[in-house]
Order: sequence, then C-alpha cells, then structure tokens
Amino acid sequence: MRFPAGATGGVPAKPHVEVEGEASTIVEALQGRCEKCRMLRTYVRPPSSHKGGVLRTTTKAPFCHDPFVAHTVVIVDDHPSFRASARAILEASEFEIVAEASDGAAALAAVAEHCPDVVLLDVQLPDMTGFEICDLLDEESGRLPAIVLTSSRDQADYGDLVESSCARGFLAKAELSGEALAAFVA
Repeated sequence: MRFPAGATGGVPAKPHVEVEGEASTIVEALQGRCEKCRMLRTYVRPPSSHKGGVLRTTTKAPFCHDPFVAHTVVIVDDHPSFRASARAILEASEFEIVAEASDGAAALAAVAEHCPDVVLLDVQLPDMTGFEICDLLDEESGRLPAIVLTSSRDQADYGDLVESSCARGFLAKAELSGEALAAFVA
C-alpha cells in the first residue's frame, strides 16, 4: 500500500507501510549495513554444550569488508583504567563495545551472551590466563570470534604460547589503536 508523502488518508501511519518519498523502517534499519555482505545481526540458539550458547546465522566470512560497518568487541582486562581507555580508543575508531569483563569467567559469559566479532583479551587475569580462555572458546562449537591477546609485557615474554593459541595475534597495550586492532580482523 502506498501513500504520497505526508498523506495517509486520515489513517495513522504504521511503521511497515512504505510511504512514497520516504525510506521504510526496514530500509532505515539496514542503513549502515554492507549491501554486498548483508551482515545482518540475527541470531539463533542452536544446541550447544555451553549453556546459553548463541551463534550468528550467517555462514559467510565473519567480518564485513566494509570499513563503515562496526565490529562488535568484548574487552577483557582486570584493570578498569585500561578497559576505559580501550573503550574510548576503539569507539573513536567506530568499533562497537558490547561488553567488558574483568576476569575469565565473566569473559566466557560475555562472549556467550553477545557473540562478538572481536575479543580484546588480556593475557593475565585473576582466575585464568588469556591462553586458557582461548582454549575454552576454541573447544566451543560454533563461530569463534577474532581473539586478540594483549598485555603490558612484550610478546616475546610468552614464547610460543601466542602462536600456538587460536588468537589472531598479540597487541601490546601501549600500541592499542583502532587501526592496529582492525589489522587483525581484516
């Protein structure tokens, strides 16, 4: 059903009615999403060994090639000041921070709940290491987010642990930037 812009024949306009000359609510909802990839954020709850496991329905590559489509991020670090700094840096670079966690248990819960594109994961946490979290996430069925390990120490201090983990790489905390993180998810 079409109405000229501004004329609804005395009937209140409904969100699903396409009004000539105006974008429909569906088109508005899809603005900012890549037309080529159609990276819609729809979710299903498949059978999972992890209680509350959530997977994206998309079977294509997990990252959109379009730099204007925001990637969702969970920041995991036991230092509130670093989490706040990382949030500010990444949000300024158009990343969408969906959750923060201060320990491994909270990190696993946040990843299960939010199914982020990226997890910025501190190596040293109070209850487990970032490497242990990588192993647990890798064991889960479903799509593994891009995990980027971070620490105030140098990558060389961890020997082969970074390379043997399922993480996309390592980023020193002092070098964190939107551009540096984007290089791991491209």
